[in-house]
Amino acid sequence: MADVENVVIIGSGPAGWSAAIYSSRANLNPLVFEGALTTENQQNGTLPLGQLNLTTEVENFAGFPAGAVRQFVLSALDEESHAMLPPVPKDEHGQDEHKYAVMGPELMMLMRQQAKNFGTRIVTDDVVEVDFSVRPFRIKTLEGQEVQAHTVIVATGARANYLGLPSEDRFKNRGVSACAVCDGALPRFRNKPLVVIGGGDSAVEEATYLTKFASKVYLVHRRDELRASKIMQDRALNNPKIEMVWSHTIDECLGDDERGLTGVRLVSTKDGSKHERTASGMFLAIGHTPNTAFLKGQVETNAQGYIKWKAPFRTYTSVEGVFAAGDVADDYYRQAITSAGTGCMAALDAERYLADKDIH
Repeated sequence: MADVENVVIIGSGPAGWSAAIYSSRANLNPLVFEGALTTENQQNGTLPLGQLNLTTEVENFAGFPAGAVRQFVLSALDEESHAMLPPVPKDEHGQDEHKYAVMGPELMMLMRQQAKNFGTRIVTDDVVEVDFSVRPFRIKTLEGQEVQAHTVIVATGARANYLGLPSEDRFKNRGVSACAVCDGALPRFRNKPLVVIGGGDSAVEEATYLTKFASKVYLVHRRDELRASKIMQDRALNNPKIEMVWSHTIDECLGDDERGLTGVRLVSTKDGSKHERTASGMFLAIGHTPNTAFLKGQVETNAQGYIKWKAPFRTYTSVEGVFAAGDVADDYYRQAITSAGTGCMAALDAERYLADKDIH
């Protein structure tokens, strides 16, 4: 019989790497499936290292103030990782910034390296099938590898929903974002007109948050009334910096390679007429999709597909020995730092479960 893994971690965002760091330090010898380098994953935004790997500067992850980041990153990573680092941000004169906040890919590669330093084993492959009805659990990957495990931590995250426009994809992280809290305070958005797409509570929250930085926020909704709760509607309609753009959708994102996004072309859902608005940023607030399809319903989820935690302040799922961490189980906060925290919790929960079962 093949060796049974103590801990298998599926996913490689902040939750997955935090779980790996804690379980490695507990001598559980975890195995991480970080995801496959496939065209489908690239299109879906589900490549290894999670959503943070698709962002630029990360100013709200505690412990990483702006500074000589690249110098530190180069010193901390294995040399073979250096070629995968993104270009250093430029200043207003086109010169390399010597002082900037850590970029998403840098932060994720540092987390991966930290887990690796403690002995975490990493497989660059997707998990496509699990069987949680047997003990030990069975796991199968895209490339056909089969693994058995006493515990599994699901940390596959959730991907933001986008409109699917080629021009939208062109300007991702260059004006197009799906997280106002993550990106709204960046210099390119300050004192500039911005666009938010959506009509629910999340869209109003994003628009309201962005008014702290923007000169004006256009809240674009395909219908002629918001779906948001009444109190949230009042908040949007009474904010002098929010302008409602009813019954419109985005036809095209406008811009160029030098400046990134410079505006949007809107199309009316009533008569098909089009017009343009100047904007340095477009924020999508049309929901997220948790990456849980591979589970095929074997753990309990809510109506949106997010894994349910079955006990307060615990990462327990409906299957004993299976734990969930990060955005795959969090449809409310969806922040890197909260994901990392639940990754720690999941590792500790798995460690205690193994100890209770006298599994070493």
